[in-house]
Amino acid sequence: MKIYTKDPTTILISWKRFIGAMLMVVLMMPAVAVSQSSPAPVDLGTSGNFVILTKTGISTTGTTSIVGDIGVSPIDHTAITGFILILDPSGQWSSSNLVVGKVFAADYAVPTPTMLIAAVSDMETAYTDAAGRTPDYTELYSGDLTGQTLTTGTYKWSTGVLISAGGVTISGTSSDVWIFQIAQDLTVGNGAIVTLSGGAQASNIFWQVAGQTTLGTTADFKGIMLCKTLIEMQTGGTLNGRALAQTAVTLDANSVTSPTAVNSVEDGLAPQEFALFQNYPNPFNPSTTIRYGITEKSNVKIILFNAIGEEVALLINEEKESGYHQVEFNAATLPSGVYFYQLQAGSFVETKKMILMK
Repeated sequence: MKIYTKDPTTILISWKRFIGAMLMVVLMMPAVAVSQSSPAPVDLGTSGNFVILTKTGISTTGTTSIVGDIGVSPIDHTAITGFILILDPSGQWSSSNLVVGKVFAADYAVPTPTMLIAAVSDMETAYTDAAGRTPDYTELYSGDLTGQTLTTGTYKWSTGVLISAGGVTISGTSSDVWIFQIAQDLTVGNGAIVTLSGGAQASNIFWQVAGQTTLGTTADFKGIMLCKTLIEMQTGGTLNGRALAQTAVTLDANSVTSPTAVNSVEDGLAPQEFALFQNYPNPFNPSTTIRYGITEKSNVKIILFNAIGEEVALLINEEKESGYHQVEFNAATLPSGVYFYQLQAGSFVETKKMILMK
């Protein structure tokens, strides 16, 4: 019997080729950053009471929609531009047709000035906390997060960070936390989407940015922005989170919504009370999501009305179990305008406004 063997040099060359081929396979696989444990969330203190909080001003053009309170300090209310402010009789806050919430400024009546001083201080403390966390990853993907999937952890870059049109996915459970430490600018390209998967919550994502944050036109962003300088949202961009800036925030026909802790019934958390949440995104074109929570099994109706109170659609009419639920609404056949959606569940009735902008 003959035994055939290769020359040792030939075997070594073949082995090197095999290793090289396997390395190419690994490099071609989609990149997924995997962290071993979740960091503790950043404590926002009283700054977490605001969806937008700045030190030097808030401006808007176009049809902007904000859900949550906004405030400026130490600058006064004249630095809030593009809003029609109607001062409350108490003198402590204003209302605006663009804001579902209250507008606060440092020159309003007590106790507003003191409250704002504390909130701004808490915002700065939160920024320092986020910046000081020990990173799990440094300089990952050279700062270009486009097309990547990021799991829980603390990420640090000494450069700027880019999310271009391909977007980025943030994947984890509803209790996981992400902290992004960015030493320069955060740039989110036109049409880029920050996608949440696996139950990840916008309220648990913290973007600490030493430079400027820019959200491009129609970008869809999620998370808490703790920015040392300007936050600029360009035309049609949406934010599910908070814009906490140590200089200013500029808006242009944007939708800004404070994050809610629960997105769906699958999160496994029981609602403590009946609730109808603000649709997201808002303004929208042509689709949006309406979320609600019910504390007991109920027959649920969600009815859509136009601006003059005419019923234009019945979005849902069925029995639902206790929990958090959502319904997707496509308004492709409706004209642009202001609409109202109403939740009826047992004796509970609540109505909210949405804006369709084509």
